[in-house]
Amino acid sequence: MASTAIAGTPPLLRANVRYDGRMLAPWALLTTVLSASSMLYPLIFPTEQDRQAFAGAVGANPAMAIIFGPAFDLSTADGFNAWRSLALGGLIAGLGVIFAVTRATRAQEDSGQAELLASGVMGRASRLMAAVAMCLGFSIILGLVTGLVTVLCGGDWNASMLLAATMSATAWMFTGVAAVTAQLGSDARTSNSLAVATLGVLFIGRGVSYALEAPDWVIWANPLGWMTETKPALDNNWWPLLLAVALTIVLFAVAFLLQSRREFGAGAVAPGPGPARGKDRSTWRLAVRINRGPILSWGIAFVALGFVFGYLATSVSDIFGSDPAIQQMLAAGAATSDDLVSAFLVTILSMVGILAAIPGVQTMLKVRTEEMEDRLEPVIATATARPRYYFSNVLIALGAPAIYMLVAGSLIGWLTAAADIGATFGDVLLQATATIPAVWTVVALAVAVIGARPQVSIAAWLGVLASFALTILGPTFQLWDWILAISPFWHIPNVTSSDADWTGLIWISLVTLLFLALGFAGFRRRDLARS
Repeated sequence: MASTAIAGTPPLLRANVRYDGRMLAPWALLTTVLSASSMLYPLIFPTEQDRQAFAGAVGANPAMAIIFGPAFDLSTADGFNAWRSLALGGLIAGLGVIFAVTRATRAQEDSGQAELLASGVMGRASRLMAAVAMCLGFSIILGLVTGLVTVLCGGDWNASMLLAATMSATAWMFTGVAAVTAQLGSDARTSNSLAVATLGVLFIGRGVSYALEAPDWVIWANPLGWMTETKPALDNNWWPLLLAVALTIVLFAVAFLLQSRREFGAGAVAPGPGPARGKDRSTWRLAVRINRGPILSWGIAFVALGFVFGYLATSVSDIFGSDPAIQQMLAAGAATSDDLVSAFLVTILSMVGILAAIPGVQTMLKVRTEEMEDRLEPVIATATARPRYYFSNVLIALGAPAIYMLVAGSLIGWLTAAADIGATFGDVLLQATATIPAVWTVVALAVAVIGARPQVSIAAWLGVLASFALTILGPTFQLWDWILAISPFWHIPNVTSSDADWTGLIWISLVTLLFLALGFAGFRRRDLARS
C-alpha cells in the first residue's frame, strides 16, 4: 500500500531539513544576490546612450546568449534582471536541488546510513519522498525570498515574482530529474553526474537555440526554454510554469516506479564486475583507473562542445548581419567584423576553459574521497611515497583539462576556418593553448586545498566560481580591472591582437606553481583522513 511505502516520512523529513537544510541556504543566497543586485542597473548605466551601448555590446557577442539567454529588453532594470538572472538563477537553483536529492538518497545508501534507517519503522519510498519534499519546499522558499528581496530593492512586483518563480520551477523540474538519476546511477557520484549532465545539455542547448534563432519547436522542446518564454518584464507569461509542474509530476512518477523495482544499494544501471586480481602496479595506473570513467565522459562532452561552439562560430556573420545595432556599429567604424569575431572566440574559449577546470577539480576531490573512505592509507602503507601518489593524481587533474581545451579548440578552429569568417585554424588553436595556463591556476587552487587544508574541501570550487563570476558576470557591472584581474582568465591575451600582452600568463603561472608547492608540502606532512 502507498501509505506503508512512505511510512516514517515526516520524522525523516524533519531530520533532513535539520542536517541538510543549511547546505541548501547558500544556493538561495546566490539567486537572491544575483537578482537583487541587478537593480543597480540604473546606477551603472544611468543614461539611455549607456544602455544602448551596452545592448550593442551584448548583441555583438553571441557567446553571451549561451550563458544568459536572449536580451529582450535592456532599457529597464527589470529587463536587465530578466536577461541576467533567469538562466543563471535557474542553473544555480537546479544544481542546489540535484546535490541535495542525491545526498539524501543514493549518498545515504553508499555510506550505510540508509540501511540503518531501514532497520526502523520506515517504508521503502520514505527516503525518496522526504528528499523530494524537502527540495520542493526549498524551491518555493528560494523563489519567495529572491522575488521579495528584489521587489524591496526596487524591482517591479509582477516581473520580479515571475522571474523568481522560473527559478523555483526549474528547481522543481531538476528535483524530479535528480530523483530519477538517483535510481539509475550505481552510486552517488554517478547519479550526480547524470543529473548535472542533463542540466548542462539543456542549459547550453537553450542558449545555442536562441543565439542561432532556431525554430520555435526547438525552443519549446527544451524545458529550460519554457522558462525563457515566460519573458519577465516584457510579456510576463505565467502559463509556461504549468508545463514545468506537469513535467515534475511525470518525473516523480518515473522515479518512484524505478525506486520500487531496483535493488537496495544498486542502481538500475549496474556497474560491470572488476578483475579477479588487481593488475595496477603503479600510482599512475591506479589514478587512471579511478578516474577513467569521468575522463571518458568529459572527453565526449568536450567533443560535443567543440562542435556546438564551432557551429555557432560559423553562424556569427549571419548573427551580426541580422542585428541593426551591430550593423550601425560597423558602419560607424567603432569596430570591425574581425574584432567582433575575435572577441567572440576569446569569450567562447574562456567559457570552455572554465568548464575544463571542473573535471580537474573533481579529480582532486576524488583524492579526498579515497582518503576519507580509507582506501588511501593501505596504498601509502606500502613503499609508495606520498608525493608520488599525489603527483599521479595532480598530473591527471592538470593534463586532462589541457587535452580537453586542445580538442575543443581544434574542432572550433576547424569549423571556423572552413566558414572563412576572419579567423584561421592556427589563431583559434593558439587562443585555446593560451587559455590553458588559466585553467591550470584554477585546478592548482584545488591541489592546494586538498593537499594542505582538506577539511575545507568545498573551497576547491572557489576558483571555478570566482572565475565564472568575474569573467562572465563582472563585465556586466563594469567592475574595476583590479577586481576582474582576480580571475586568471582575465589575463589571457587576445592572440590575434597586434599588441597582445603575454606577461599576464607569466604571473598566473607563478601563482599556479605557488599553489602546487603548497599542495604537495601540505599533503606530505599532514595526517590522513583526520586532517
